[in-house]
Amino acid sequence: MKAFRLSEKAFVLHPVLKNRPDAGRSIQAGLEEIKNLTAAIDLDVVCAESVVLNQVNASLYLGKGAAERVGAAIKENEIALAVVNCALSPIQQRNLEKLWNCKVIDRTALILEIFGDRARTKEGVLQVELAHLSYQRSRLVRGWTHLERQRGGKGFLGGPGETQIELDRRVITDNIAKLKKELEEVKRTRLLHREARRRVPYPIVALVGYTNAG
Repeated sequence: MKAFRLSEKAFVLHPVLKNRPDAGRSIQAGLEEIKNLTAAIDLDVVCAESVVLNQVNASLYLGKGAAERVGAAIKENEIALAVVNCALSPIQQRNLEKLWNCKVIDRTALILEIFGDRARTKEGVLQVELAHLSYQRSRLVRGWTHLERQRGGKGFLGGPGETQIELDRRVITDNIAKLKKELEEVKRTRLLHREARRRVPYPIVALVGYTNAG
């Protein structure tokens, strides 16, 4: 499930750590790459910029000044989604969303969205959904979760004394278990079909050509 709408306006940010071994790589090349990845899932890249960091800020990843400057640009352009080209911790993601008042996804989430957009087989779709859920479970932090937002934070499905984060973790874990079971069934069916084809006493051929060529 997409965390955004098609053609939604996006702000793309490419943070670069000054002391990293790959810091010598063209900053512009890195920015162009993440812009192209963002556009690949039909997001409208309205603003894009790089920022060089001396160190990672534990709460925001960026320095406070840089984060506030980006937030001002997001507000000015009425942007609903920010793509940050790095691996954000759940706390950093939460704090940036609060500061910028918009949805924030990191590079991992963007790649998962691209995989999901391109999955065609049932097995591929299930594998991407499983990866999405595992990623969501890793993002759960106390007081803020994606599931809480989707449900409006009521938490009325939980048992007595069950906190919101415990409920969300249980829901995701249950869904992961169901997906794994369904994925195993799909794999088993595929193997059975393959074995059945092998038992056919005739050679298997494939006809390749242009659509409607004949």
